[in-house]
Amino acid sequence: MAQKLLIVDDEAHIRMLIEQTLEDLEDEGVELLFAENGEQALELIQKEEPNLVFLDVMMPKMNGMEVCQKVKKELNLSHVYIILLTAKGQEVDRQKGMEMGADRYMTKPFDPDEMLAVAEEVLKN
Repeated sequence: MAQKLLIVDDEAHIRMLIEQTLEDLEDEGVELLFAENGEQALELIQKEEPNLVFLDVMMPKMNGMEVCQKVKKELNLSHVYIILLTAKGQEVDRQKGMEMGADRYMTKPFDPDEMLAVAEEVLKN
């Protein structure tokens, strides 16, 4: 079964940057999916059940924290690995993200090599 990775960000250029960072995974059979807001992300997660989600925190319609909480605590999709991406790097923000059920927290600007390494590590499990 092909693995799926969902990239969620309301800014098109950031989605494209993350796609470019992770496109080598497609050669390994990973399908890349995209969403531009929280509502769209939630629908895709329910429909596709991706293995990994890079989820922006500050978005219209539904923020990343809300999406994360719904996925992990209401839909019980604990097997969906969620990495929150945010420009807010304060410890209190990281703490809140983890409380919402995030598996990991990365700050923007992100290091492309680190992002690819984390994605490979998560998808190997």
